Amino acid sequence: MRVPVPDTLLPADQLGRVHFVGIGGAGLSGIARIMLARGITVSGSDAKESRTIEALRALGATCHLGHDAANLGDADTVVVSTAVRENNPEVVAATERGLRILPRSAALESVMQGRTVVAVAGTHGKTTTTSLLTVALQHCGADPSFAIGGELNETGSNAHDGSGDLFVAEADESDGAFLVYSPHAALVTNVEADHLDNYGTPEAYRAAFDTFIDRISPDGFLVVCADDPGADALGRTAVERGLAVVRVGERVDAEVRAEDLRFLGSASRFAVVDRGRRLGEVTLQIPGRHYVLDALAALTCGLRLGYGFADLARGLGAFTGTRRRMELKGQAGGVRVYDSYAHHPNEISGDLQAARSLAGEGRVVVAFQPHMVSRTRIFGPDMGVALGAADEVVVMDIYVAREDPEPGVTGALVADAVPLDPAHVVFEPSWSAVPAHLVERARPGDVVLTLGAGDVTLLGPEVLELLGEQGVSDVDA
Repeated sequence: MRVPVPDTLLPADQLGRVHFVGIGGAGLSGIARIMLARGITVSGSDAKESRTIEALRALGATCHLGHDAANLGDADTVVVSTAVRENNPEVVAATERGLRILPRSAALESVMQGRTVVAVAGTHGKTTTTSLLTVALQHCGADPSFAIGGELNETGSNAHDGSGDLFVAEADESDGAFLVYSPHAALVTNVEADHLDNYGTPEAYRAAFDTFIDRISPDGFLVVCADDPGADALGRTAVERGLAVVRVGERVDAEVRAEDLRFLGSASRFAVVDRGRRLGEVTLQIPGRHYVLDALAALTCGLRLGYGFADLARGLGAFTGTRRRMELKGQAGGVRVYDSYAHHPNEISGDLQAARSLAGEGRVVVAFQPHMVSRTRIFGPDMGVALGAADEVVVMDIYVAREDPEPGVTGALVADAVPLDPAHVVFEPSWSAVPAHLVERARPGDVVLTLGAGDVTLLGPEVLELLGEQGVSDVDA
């Protein structure tokens, strides 16, 4: 549901007792974690148990399973996930009681007040880039607060209340949340049409980014990827508006460039040239050109914040990824199984390029679960074309999320568009049948990749178990 942002946003320490409806989600759980660290009384509810819920309980939150008006207790403020429906009993009760009701964006802005905020935005790569920047800053001796849409492998956490002045935040555009923030600096990875269920048209989506850059402090700066046409155009608009802009990428006219790119299995290496001066090399533990560009943007942001290249590069090299971003789930029967959040055509293309590097002489076997009915209706054929970069493709039915099903809109729209021999493509609407399909198609040396923003992430362990039944598992998940 869409909750209006109040005209006046109070700092977190003035919100009283805070209750989160949907506390187990990636966005709300991070905010709750930061509030708990600041001594704020936190409660919440979610549909099911999860390790996130368990972690919040351990930190002192009261977490309920299922939604009931009684869960509100004596809350003063209620934070509501966008995935929650308007008839949710806790939302209805909070409205009747006249409690302060905030969307996720307003709650995050409340915990960011008083800090120097660096916001990471873009259609793709936000979580990885926010994570890269956070880890790089930590290796410089900084202790930034952060709120990320995924869990850092290094800490297992998606948020932290740091002792330093910096706050690094993933700035989500899907529901316009990033238009609530007032960052000192921002980084935009790319801009291309998405979330048209909210924006309606590609033009409206891009216009939101134009509005976003007006939220940046006049004495701050913007980092954009010059290789992406949408981000590059945004950077030029920002320059016209008098904002300091740094363009990064492989393009010869970028101020900070990545040169001599090398992809070596699961690693990537590149040289960094800043305005004609070679600073040195960066080696990443994650594969793929799109991750190189994300790392270059994060590095540039760190440099412009005043940190040194050597420490930043060391931090980027130590980064091992975030959960659900080309995450290795395990290996069995000579087959490696990875999981990734990609759900847009360009994200699929980027992760398949990375998977190809990982596979080496092996093949890439993919299970893809489309996410949201509207996105599948609009981008389904393009998703299918992107999946053509794999060797074997299993397309699942749509993870419906917060929308209702539409007649004729199914995963078949994606499967029918995959430009491979039909023998190498299957549309399987039964979730439980997918692991067997993947195992039947995989051979020793192959990479199996599960893709999508829904419960496709749960497939990996089942695939590994089936592979293990065919032989001894050689690497634990």
